[in-house]
Amino acid sequence: MNLRGYALVTIAYWALTITDGAMRMLVLLHFHALGYGPVTLGFLFVVYEACGIATNLLGGRLGRRYGLNRTLHLGLWLQVFALFALSMTEPAWAAPLSIAWVMGCQGLSGIAKDLTKMSSKSAVKLIVKEERDGSHRSVLLRLVALLTGSKNALKGCGFFVGGALLAWIGFAPALLGLAGMLAAVSIVTLLGLGTALPPLKTRPKAATSATSATSATSATSATSWSRSPAVNRLSVARVFLFGARDLWFVVGLPIFLAEEAGWTVEGIGTFMAIWVIGYGLVQAAAPWLQSRLSMGDRDTDETVLARRWMIILILITLGIASVLLFGDDHLAVPVVVVGLLVFGVAFAVESSLHSYLILAFASAEDVAHDVGFYYAANATGRLFGTLLSGVCFLLGGLSTCLLVSAGFLLVSTLVSWKLPSSRESPVLETPKTTTTEG
Repeated sequence: MNLRGYALVTIAYWALTITDGAMRMLVLLHFHALGYGPVTLGFLFVVYEACGIATNLLGGRLGRRYGLNRTLHLGLWLQVFALFALSMTEPAWAAPLSIAWVMGCQGLSGIAKDLTKMSSKSAVKLIVKEERDGSHRSVLLRLVALLTGSKNALKGCGFFVGGALLAWIGFAPALLGLAGMLAAVSIVTLLGLGTALPPLKTRPKAATSATSATSATSATSATSWSRSPAVNRLSVARVFLFGARDLWFVVGLPIFLAEEAGWTVEGIGTFMAIWVIGYGLVQAAAPWLQSRLSMGDRDTDETVLARRWMIILILITLGIASVLLFGDDHLAVPVVVVGLLVFGVAFAVESSLHSYLILAFASAEDVAHDVGFYYAANATGRLFGTLLSGVCFLLGGLSTCLLVSAGFLLVSTLVSWKLPSSRESPVLETPKTTTTEG
């Protein structure tokens, strides 16, 4: 395994993640303080998610053609520019101009984030050789869980950094400081990653010739569906999984804590930071948790485990919504806080399983496209969740957000119910491929 490449890719991903979390919290809390309502706040992130969809669909082809090293650092520098541009926002601007400018900056940040994510996770597939450890758990699963979990923990740190910087030095200086930090990290990793990433794999010439007659049709579908039915099914499930989370987490929860619980900006930022940090730590420890919580059967396939955790998520979400609808009003805030912590544990394990399954189902020669398509589905879910979060909160408060979220989780469960075993996936085979510097 290329440990140097894995470490440098992880560091680059970490740096962008901190700025991404801080930027989101800065925008949310700053514009809420300026008087923007929940629906408007939700729309501020719409272009961010929409650009993420397009980036993931096209990013795999860019990675194949120009190399993952270039797409990784393109993402980092786009984020630097987005932070700088957002810092130019002035409170005196008319509302339509402010909204348009912030949405544009958020869109650029969405492109940056998803280019970096696609490049990082595709690189892990090529860097790590798949094998099973003594407890029959995937080594790839453990390393993907570590990358994803640490990323989410640092995104939580970003939430805290964003809330703290907003309170201490203000909106524009905070963004400029984050841009400087990310630029420095990007330069360091750019120098170190010159030869660290392996080239992408391609099909043998014989296979390429055999499929040349259908290349035009394949090119048409290359930016939409994967050639793997399992990747397609998992991607649709991902849309509803992450839509379910963001339905109540992105807009509904922070506004609930501000309006119903009376929490301060610093308090909301700290709580959400702690939640995301804990979520990331659980994600990183997900392989260990799965071994302990697999009902005594360590040989249980990861696909089966994913189904079980989806059912648990549905029950948790409906439980919190029931207390908000039918319980004592004094219980609302404690139940939401504790319920969110429990939800976070289950969601972290489920998300970690999904992050492994996409690499398990993706073929080595199509990994950049399959991973890009999968995270386009992820961004689609976040887009729907972000839009519906503000609308549902306006219509019926946090309880409505939770009920719609439970519906999304049910759809995700039904879609993913017939996924194949991960242990029969292409990643466990040794592909007969050649390599190219594309």
